[in-house]
Amino acid sequence: MNERWKIGIIGGSGLYALDSLEDAQWIDVDTPWGAPSDQLLTGRVHGVECVFLPRHGRGHCIAPDQLNMRANVDALKRCGVTDILAISAVGSLQERHAPGDFVVVDQFIDWTKGRRSSFFGNGLVAHVSMADPVCPRLSQMAARAAAIAGFAAHPGGTYLAMEGPQFSTRAESRLYRQWGADVIGMTAMPEARLAREAELPYALVGMVTDYDCWRENLAPVEVSAVLDVMHENARKARLLVENFLTELPERREPSPIDGTLDFALVTAQDSRDPAILAQLDAICGRLIG
Repeated sequence: MNERWKIGIIGGSGLYALDSLEDAQWIDVDTPWGAPSDQLLTGRVHGVECVFLPRHGRGHCIAPDQLNMRANVDALKRCGVTDILAISAVGSLQERHAPGDFVVVDQFIDWTKGRRSSFFGNGLVAHVSMADPVCPRLSQMAARAAAIAGFAAHPGGTYLAMEGPQFSTRAESRLYRQWGADVIGMTAMPEARLAREAELPYALVGMVTDYDCWRENLAPVEVSAVLDVMHENARKARLLVENFLTELPERREPSPIDGTLDFALVTAQDSRDPAILAQLDAICGRLIG
C-alpha cells in the first residue's frame, strides 16, 4: 500500500490553477471515458506531490451539467493520486453560513438528473457504500488548514447537489432548507460517488458565495454578485490548499476507503464483459488484472 501522499486537488469556480506548485507542468491524460475537463497540473508543495485539475477548465468553459466526471476522476487515478481534496463554490441555505465562509461538507443529497454516476454497469456490476461519503481524516485536515489561515470553516454540513446550470427557484430553495441541507451546488455529485468507486478518499470544501434565494429580503442570486465573492474565496482557497499540503503527516497511513471494492464487485468472474474490464484498468485494476 502506498505510504506516500499524492493529493489530487479539484478546483471549483474561481480556482483554476495553483501558484504555489514547484516544478509545475501541465500534462495530457487520456482516459477510456473521454477527455477530462483540462490538462492536469502536476508538481509539489513542500515536497508533497499533487495533481491539480480545474473542474470547469481554465477560463471556466464547461457547464456543471456537461462535466465529464468519470474522465476527471479516472485521470486523477491514472496519475497515481491517493486522495482527493475538492473545492466548490456553493450557495448557503442556512443563516449561519455567510458568504465568504467555507463549509467542510460531510453529507450529500443528490438531486441531479441524468448524469453518469458510476464506472460500473452491465457486464460488471458493483455496489459501494455511500453512507459516509467523505473521508473524515481528510475533512479534519481541511478544517485545520482553514483554521491556520484564519478564516471561518464550518465543520460538517449537507450539500444539496442540483442539476443546474440555472439557479434555484424560491420554492426549491425553501424545500431544500426543509430537507436539512446546509449548502447548495452543482458539481459535487456524482463526483463524490465516482471517487468512492475509484477507492480515492475524498473531502469537499464548499466556498459560500451567496444565500441562494430563500431569504425574502434579498434580491435573487445574480452572477455578478457571486463573482465578487468568488474572487476573494479563491484567494482563501489557495491558502487552505497550501496549508493542507504543508500540514500532511509525513507518512500516509492506510485508509479503509483504499479497499472499497474488495467486496463490492458482484458479477461472477466468468460473466464479466472484457470491454468493461479494459475501461476499468485504472479504477479497479488491482482486482481484475
